[in-house]
Amino acid sequence: MKILMYSVRDDEQDAIQAWAAAHQIQVDTNDLEFHPETADLVKGYDGLVIQQRSPIGGDASLYQSLAAAGLKQLTSRTAGVDTIDIPAAKAAGLVVTNVPAYSPNSVAEMSVAQTMRLIRNLEMFDQRISQQNFQWAGLQAREIRSLTVGIIGGTAARLFHGLGAKVIAYDVVRHPELEDVLTYVDTKEDLLRQADVVDLHVDLNETSAGLIDAAALKLMKTDAYLINASRGPVIVTDDLVAALKAGEIAGCALDTVEGENALFNQNHQGEVLQDTNVAQLMQIPNVIITPHVGFYTNLAVKNMVDISLDDVLAILNGETTAHAF
Repeated sequence: MKILMYSVRDDEQDAIQAWAAAHQIQVDTNDLEFHPETADLVKGYDGLVIQQRSPIGGDASLYQSLAAAGLKQLTSRTAGVDTIDIPAAKAAGLVVTNVPAYSPNSVAEMSVAQTMRLIRNLEMFDQRISQQNFQWAGLQAREIRSLTVGIIGGTAARLFHGLGAKVIAYDVVRHPELEDVLTYVDTKEDLLRQADVVDLHVDLNETSAGLIDAAALKLMKTDAYLINASRGPVIVTDDLVAALKAGEIAGCALDTVEGENALFNQNHQGEVLQDTNVAQLMQIPNVIITPHVGFYTNLAVKNMVDISLDDVLAILNGETTAHAF
């Protein structure tokens, strides 16, 4: 049995080799994304694991060719599967799986960290200090226990509750196990009007794309903050830039943005950024941008590798997995 993993980073190798040794299975890797022009590399392998933010591309024939080559599955070692044409894959007889929860705490902790930086005005103090201005006037902070945190999806509620915040949530699927730390509201609009911090943790799909647009931003308090730890297209970036410039919200922390594939995990030092929205955001006070690293912890990386490979092995052995679409 042989498994090929695409888009593998150096920091994943220890976990991959440990899994391969424990299961006595050959696992090979490359640093390429999976697209029609790189698909031939999987010939001769029994299992396929990918990780990427850009669509696979091609048409249904690509998935048919994978099945014809003997593959039974297509596994993403991330939560997002919007890069895969799932209907085409299933029509070809391939089982599509993902890793829906590699470490909920990793992203939740990122949201809390970003929130703390925003409400303590640390980004703005950093800007002053870099200019040798050590004054604090105008940057009085707020204590998190005085705030209402509104969560759309996600599992950050317990962390915010533990810090003393009032937590409200809106989710199309309510989770009874969280009701001891949060209160559900009936509509997204209710949450936006009430929250001092709006924290987004949703999958990217037809209902979540453009979830926060100009109309949504106008419902938020002018001293509220927006945190996006989910996917870039959940926020309409043009509308966010306009809202920040107009003072409609106080600031934001973005771990993901629209069009991030051209920027994130790349070094653009000394270049003029072609993404004008990101360039503008970087110039606005109290805006934090991080390059989609909410997932990037030791435990999360190991879980992404282990869970994805476990699923491949299960499917190849004729077993089922809870992560199949």
